[in-house]
Amino acid sequence: METLTIIQGRQIDGKDIALIRDLRRKHPEWSRYRLSRELATRWCWRNGKGLLKDMACRSLLGKLADRGVIELPALRCISPNRYRHQAVREVAYDAKPIHTSLHSVQPLRVLNVSTPSTAELFSHLLARHHYRGYRQAVGENLRYLITANNGRPLACVLFGSSAWKCVDRDRFIGWNDEQRQRQLSLITNNQRFLILPWVRIPCLASHVLSLVSKRISIDWLEKYGHPVHLLETFVDRSKFSGVCYRAANWQCVGCTTGRSRQDRHHRLSVPIKDLYVYTLSSRTRQRLCQ
Repeated sequence: METLTIIQGRQIDGKDIALIRDLRRKHPEWSRYRLSRELATRWCWRNGKGLLKDMACRSLLGKLADRGVIELPALRCISPNRYRHQAVREVAYDAKPIHTSLHSVQPLRVLNVSTPSTAELFSHLLARHHYRGYRQAVGENLRYLITANNGRPLACVLFGSSAWKCVDRDRFIGWNDEQRQRQLSLITNNQRFLILPWVRIPCLASHVLSLVSKRISIDWLEKYGHPVHLLETFVDRSKFSGVCYRAANWQCVGCTTGRSRQDRHHRLSVPIKDLYVYTLSSRTRQRLCQ
């Protein structure tokens, strides 16, 4: 691999490949875990809190192996992340209809999902009632469970990794390729947004988006050691109009081309989605283009 490439958000060149191969030759007894820890340490690959990004490094190694660039040691045990492939557990909850005004359920509680009980409920509600389903989030993410003033769940909101490349978004920000590669972690994607099907409360969706947008950057900083400056989401125009995003002052800045990220050979066709973004401050573009 002589040319520079980007894998797992990191620039990889021939020297990096040579280092991986050299470590494999000198330490054939090393596991994938040991190899990824060593590489992350040598590359000083850490998150905003200073923790080694060894999981990202293992993913990078796997992708290089899939391309035939390197060989990896055989797997010695099941990944600790195997739980994300298991079925979501059933959880009991109150599904009686809620047809009322926004005022009557305020103040809403925005719970940052962090305890086992809220995590199980969040996962179950999304898996059962979101049209795209849900198992577990991977990578940097925040999960919010929205409840009424009496504690009854009303909505679930998931933010995770942003799209690696999106022409209309990158044009809106003013990014070049180098800036995008360096600053992509400062954007997060609203991957799931669910108002529970038995909830009928006018203006609830836009109000939830507004509440979350006011706190998400601080929550992200606390959890991962860096803030986010821009929110994005893709709205399937064949199913939704995006009215709640517009009501919450998100901007529609373009649309997708009808291709998925797996469409390497231009053969797959997926629904066209509108791209909405929300800037978290008046200096968002300036901060993203540093």
